[in-house]
Amino acid sequence: MEIREIMTQSVEMVSPTVSLQEAAQKMKALDIGLIPVCDGAKLKGMLTDRDITVRATAEGLNPKKTKVAEVMTTDVAYCFEDQDVEEAAGLMEAKQIRRMPILDRNKRLVGIISLGDLAIHTHTNDLAAQALKEISHPDPKR
Repeated sequence: MEIREIMTQSVEMVSPTVSLQEAAQKMKALDIGLIPVCDGAKLKGMLTDRDITVRATAEGLNPKKTKVAEVMTTDVAYCFEDQDVEEAAGLMEAKQIRRMPILDRNKRLVGIISLGDLAIHTHTNDLAAQALKEISHPDPKR
């Protein structure tokens, strides 16, 4: 099964130039803890509630003046929409992530896949269960 068959489409995103406050307000309104950061449709990074808390608030940065680009995560794991779902699950396990952006072959953001997508849309919950098991174990290298 290809990732495009189960991914969440029509993903909301923010620009790297918006303020943290604006991004946080959007995340609150959407009730999400992660939002892709894109320049047009090109993925530049991901902003998480943890990025805002640890990289901005804990450092005393002003959320009205600090741009998303200053605190977003730039080393982003991703898959392509035409890859197999098992490849996505494997990468999520290896990188210990619960949500991952999905790109087309032109590297434009076209969706997000989550552990929930794996659990709901695959014929077996083994993929999601195995990924969750590996994600939940602390990585000694981090």
